[in-house]
Amino acid sequence: MANTYSDRPSLSRADAKRLRLRNGLADDKPVVAVGAHDAMSARLIGNYDFDAVWVSGFGVSAMAYGLPDLNLVTMSETLAVTRAIEGVTELPVVVDCDNGFGGFSNVVRTAVEFDRAGVAAVCIEDNLFPKRNSLYQGKSKRELIPVKEQSRRLKAAVEGRDSELFVVIARVEALIAGHGVDAAMERATAYAEAGADAILIHSKDKTLTEITDFLDAWHATGIDKPLVAVPTLFPDYTADELHAKGFSMVILANQPMRAAVKAMEDTLEILDKERKPAAADPTIASVNHVFDLVLTTETIQAEEADEEA
Repeated sequence: MANTYSDRPSLSRADAKRLRLRNGLADDKPVVAVGAHDAMSARLIGNYDFDAVWVSGFGVSAMAYGLPDLNLVTMSETLAVTRAIEGVTELPVVVDCDNGFGGFSNVVRTAVEFDRAGVAAVCIEDNLFPKRNSLYQGKSKRELIPVKEQSRRLKAAVEGRDSELFVVIARVEALIAGHGVDAAMERATAYAEAGADAILIHSKDKTLTEITDFLDAWHATGIDKPLVAVPTLFPDYTADELHAKGFSMVILANQPMRAAVKAMEDTLEILDKERKPAAADPTIASVNHVFDLVLTTETIQAEEADEEA
């Protein structure tokens, strides 16, 4: 994919991160994003060799608000968590904005507000409002927003952005909703033509047969838009293997959230049994390590230097 964003004057912090994401999507290796549900998980992701932070709608619903991922969390509530995440990481931040939190005008406002918040990208799916999380095992086939209407929403979201570097990812739910490869191709093609910068295609087929059929059809079109994978339901494939199949970005969406839940449950079980804090110490982070992660010493030193001046 041709890179048309390399020759730029000095950029804002937000646009520099957006440029980094766009260049990554055009690179010869995959952009690997990892799901964060709060500022601390985003900080931790930044300590490893990942390329982006994914603000998971599932993670925000479950961890920040203790609610199911069924459009119960509002746009402004998701935006508040996102701002905290964006503020602590130098990685590009890609936000799962579900179906744009409502109808046509909601989708447009969502894109505008997250653009203004400085994130690198938003992902908008074609699930009806209120949505049902794709990982939840329910009906084998469910209805989606009509193709023409979703294309209209995406086109307006793209046209409403302030920065041309801001990335709009269109998520196609046709495969995971039981509509098949032809329907997925129709939607992906229409969303690309509407101006979406990348296409996220989702499937629960662990053999990747559906995905492979889609990829074959997609590459035959010659459409020059990057593809995004969330391999939660086909977890045995590495990012490099998925890149070789044609994906430019791979999102490891919810593993830190699930790890946090398991770790907290294990610690609470120990505390419930032993009833003393020392019992949990061997398996939890030290207080000093947490101080270090949030730059406590550096902050105190800056305050003391200001007082001396």
